[in-house]
Amino acid sequence: MASAGMRRRVEAIPGRPLPYGILGGCTDVVDVTDEHELLGVEWLALGCCPVNVWNDPCVGADESPGASTTKEFCRPVPEHADPITVYAGAECSAMGWSYAEARAHAEASLELGEQEAVELGFWTNYLAMSADDLTPAAGPVNIAQGVSALEGCLAEQYGGVGTLHVPAGAAALLGCCNVVQRDPGGGSPTTLAGNCAVIGAGYSTVNTGPGNIPAAPGTAWLYITGPVVVRRGPAMTIPDTPGPSINIRNNDRRVLVERTYVVATTCTVCAINVSVCPS
Repeated sequence: MASAGMRRRVEAIPGRPLPYGILGGCTDVVDVTDEHELLGVEWLALGCCPVNVWNDPCVGADESPGASTTKEFCRPVPEHADPITVYAGAECSAMGWSYAEARAHAEASLELGEQEAVELGFWTNYLAMSADDLTPAAGPVNIAQGVSALEGCLAEQYGGVGTLHVPAGAAALLGCCNVVQRDPGGGSPTTLAGNCAVIGAGYSTVNTGPGNIPAAPGTAWLYITGPVVVRRGPAMTIPDTPGPSINIRNNDRRVLVERTYVVATTCTVCAINVSVCPS
């Protein structure tokens, strides 16, 4: 075996994020031009109020018993989304690593891993803290039953196209009963109802239920929401000059790259626990 001193240094093995994660085709990713949006955003919910059927009591004699004779008005609910800041740091001896190399390494690390980190932050800070749990008293259901219950919840409370949030560790089960289908043209996977599926590595990392309680062994949590909009700030390199990157006490070089996201969704969040063990 060759010694470490004889090995030739080559380029790192490149990678790419999972294609159907939260920064993929299911969400609208917006590069913000107003940095104040990275402090958090708020809005009045659209689509959460029902559109009602009017039964005019003056027309026809077959009006439904108990039908309302007064038109109803709905006050839009204020919603908000908070920032998620993700980062990647690179550290090595300054003797063998230039600032440019350290910076490039940190930037590439962020590019590869930021989607997973955003998924983890969104799941932990929002999905698991906002969801209605649909899991029956009898316990976890199979994945087809789980998606069915989630889509029913979304349809009743929102009615538009929504977003199914699935841990990567459970994704293979979605194909066993044609729960989701991939667009032959390369688009994101969708259900028969038309909801788009985000398949997240970060979701798989955390895999907690409402209240961030860890999933029991052999189970996974799925969530469903309305549409998702991701606001993304610029990547910031710290420090942005070579000198401050060196710790003069140990001669190590450190470079950090970070980016802030604001992930927003609307109207409803429903969750269900599903079995990922073969029956």
